[in-house]
Amino acid sequence: MVDRGAPDDRSIPDLLQFGVVNLDKPPGPSAHQVAAWVRDMVAETVPGGIDGVAHAGTLDPKVTGSLPLLLGDATRMAQVFDDAIKEYVAVLELHGRAPADLESVVAEFEGHIYQKPPRKSAVKRQLRIREIHDLDVLEVADRRALLRVRCASGTYIRKLCHDVGLALGTGAHMGHLRRTATGQFDSRDLVTLEDLADALAWWEEDGDSTPLQAVVDPAERALGPLSSVTIAPSAAEQVAEGASVYAPGVIESEPGADDVADRPLVACYTPDEAAVCLGRLAGDPEGESGTVVELDRVLV
Repeated sequence: MVDRGAPDDRSIPDLLQFGVVNLDKPPGPSAHQVAAWVRDMVAETVPGGIDGVAHAGTLDPKVTGSLPLLLGDATRMAQVFDDAIKEYVAVLELHGRAPADLESVVAEFEGHIYQKPPRKSAVKRQLRIREIHDLDVLEVADRRALLRVRCASGTYIRKLCHDVGLALGTGAHMGHLRRTATGQFDSRDLVTLEDLADALAWWEEDGDSTPLQAVVDPAERALGPLSSVTIAPSAAEQVAEGASVYAPGVIESEPGADDVADRPLVACYTPDEAAVCLGRLAGDPEGESGTVVELDRVLV
């Protein structure tokens, strides 16, 4: 079992082996390419390199904004972003002057909508239901409208803009698109590629860890919305060997913001708040016997 220690007390190599960066993706490269660049940058700093880098949801090459990246062993928990709510700011390019009822028509798209993935999509083209949590018109100027979209993961904003244009009767397409939030990661603490490169250089040249600690967070930050179960160190050692979490090893539990499923995904921690595993709740955390959490991913 790898003992990384408390999240706030980790060495830089441990932080880079189990960290998350809220990257501000630039226009041009794909999300996959950006993840590969970051992997190579970090690998030069960590002795022995890192296993990889995973991104939290694809962004098209031209799209900018929040692209959380999971470093090293943290790639094992990429699933925590599968259902993360996304937020975007998009330019709606109208094919005619904005009608007077633009805002009321746009508001009708809040709620559940049907979408079929575009022809160039990597997924099967079948009709799907997606939820638009909020859709606001921030500004209108001639043939352009600035939209704020808060939606379920897997929503195609380009298709949404097309459908809004049809409903308006003018036709429309998506102009610039920027993702402003992915789950609990938002635009308030975005990190550019240059920020990360400079912080890595400071560490390598001067041993100054402060810049890196400012741009790389312990991976536990990505687990914040999940329900949590704190387990004893002895139980954590058993989990590292593949055992489930049993009631005698549970110290305490807390429901999370995403605790909505019949068997919700939960994160297990040691008493010093270091993540141990992801799993599915299988029993009462307050019980005296039986399986409490069935393993999904071991993180140590």
